[in-house]
Amino acid sequence: MIACLRPFSILCLAGLLAACGSSPSSSLGELPRTPQASIEQMLQQASTSAPEQAALLRLSAADLAYKQQDTSRATRILEEVPLDALKPAQQIFASTLSAELALSRNKPKSALKALSHPSLDRLGELPIEQQTRTQLARANALEADGQTLAAARERVFIAPLLDGNSAEANHEIIWKLVSSLPLNQLQGDADSDLNGWLELARIAKTSSTPEQQLSSIDSWREKNPQHPAAEHLPQALATLKEIASQPLQKIALLLPQEGQLASVSRALRDGFMAAHYQAQQEGQNPPEILFYDSSRLSSLDDFYRQAQADGAQLVVGPLEKPLVKQLSERAQLPITTLALNYSDAGREAPAQLFQFGLAAEDEAREVARRAWADGMRRAVALVPRGEWGDRVLAAFQQSWQAAGGTLIAAEHVDKPVELAQQIADLFQLRQSEARAKRLQNTVGGAVAALPARRQDVDFIFLAATPQQAQQIKPTLAFQYAGDVPVYATSHLYTGGNNPSQYRDLEGIRFCETPWLLDNNDPLRQQVDNQWPQAAGSLGRLYAMGADAFRLAPRLNQLKALPDSQIEGLSGNLSLNPAQRVERQLPWAEFRNGQVQRLQDVAHQ
Repeated sequence: MIACLRPFSILCLAGLLAACGSSPSSSLGELPRTPQASIEQMLQQASTSAPEQAALLRLSAADLAYKQQDTSRATRILEEVPLDALKPAQQIFASTLSAELALSRNKPKSALKALSHPSLDRLGELPIEQQTRTQLARANALEADGQTLAAARERVFIAPLLDGNSAEANHEIIWKLVSSLPLNQLQGDADSDLNGWLELARIAKTSSTPEQQLSSIDSWREKNPQHPAAEHLPQALATLKEIASQPLQKIALLLPQEGQLASVSRALRDGFMAAHYQAQQEGQNPPEILFYDSSRLSSLDDFYRQAQADGAQLVVGPLEKPLVKQLSERAQLPITTLALNYSDAGREAPAQLFQFGLAAEDEAREVARRAWADGMRRAVALVPRGEWGDRVLAAFQQSWQAAGGTLIAAEHVDKPVELAQQIADLFQLRQSEARAKRLQNTVGGAVAALPARRQDVDFIFLAATPQQAQQIKPTLAFQYAGDVPVYATSHLYTGGNNPSQYRDLEGIRFCETPWLLDNNDPLRQQVDNQWPQAAGSLGRLYAMGADAFRLAPRLNQLKALPDSQIEGLSGNLSLNPAQRVERQLPWAEFRNGQVQRLQDVAHQ
């Protein structure tokens, strides 16, 4: 092999090193470039070259390995290059490559650390190609780290340096980033281009129908004709024009007026109609609502025939799970339908069926997302015994492990008398007590040793009723686990203000609907005045009803634009590939007998 390489080194060394360098200032140093040579040839030449030339060759070899997707080899080669001995241009190159390799291993914080090297202060002195590569690496790292606004800012800064397909892709990613931000982060920015993007995203989020969105977007384009998004509208917004050409004029609301679900149905209907009246008050032209009683339904076919004859373009309902299951088993439906419950998971439903509900599984996934964003990695779980607890645990486990987390153990809570033992089992307290007893027997006397819990648990996932949660938190303290963070679903919160009850829940973090966490929402205030029970746990149903009204005209938009979301009162709403509406929720914590809302973190 060496004999074969020797002619290459004699004939091509001068050209190879010339290809490795740009022509920067002597203090900045040469910038490596990948020459027409194999990794093996470059490494062989590096082994016999002077230190500076060897570093250039190894950087080129590592870069080529990365471009060939051999990241482990690229990492090994890069580790052989002494960063501190390099000149600034090479340090920037090496730091950028190090960041790209960290991102390939899903380690955005390591990537950002690599890109904080002091040499990056001189990035502006390097060729445009290196500037854009480094800045794109930083943008990708910020996005992967959940710093969505910072990632968008970086990409807006890069945009003038790009052209062709790269510019177009960057343009669409900027929109994806800003449109995923919550409303409270879509405020003005010093950068005029970024400010324009944020304003456009704010318009898209706050317009309640596709028609309103288009009108607002057209006005924005007239005011900002030179903005990149005005010159080239993001694809997601261009698609709105097709959707807006078919306005929704009549909705059939199918809910039970009698039976076990009548009270649930009333809350949903009142929330739905409250949103309808609010739209009228705001000068909109909302669809006409036609009412049908599902508790008196003779057959779904008869209902659809009647709804078609009445001119309905969309059905909202039914609420009853057996009816939703029947709909999901059909090949197709005569009218697009937004069911207010879910059929069995895994079943392929007809294309005309959308499903929306207050699924506990959404909250379990939300716990996994938030705990991971907060730096948690190892979990134990406490869930109720039974089918509901099994579903919640399965949803949490799937999301948590998909993110990279570890579920160490789980206990199903049932009888209060068993609770202390179950928590002791989770934290292996009995094994600690047994070790202390063995030590006491060995030394032949009393040993001053408190039981010690296992130390590899970052947090507890809790799904429980308010009564269960009030028992669990004090029991954790009694079992030497009171310092372990607890992340819970909303089921432990009854709404309202009850300091004595909340003191037993001190420190627990939980996800909850915006409805119950935002007393100042105008629609909630109107509803609370008319139906005071909407301020308690029933408020989640009023929120769901209001969101069903807001979803109605935008189902096709959510289907056509998979990344789009609606900021609702029951959560941040999006549509998954099975056409089930999924909710992402804000967070709060019990502190000193009060509910304190927590700052949102970016959804990933």
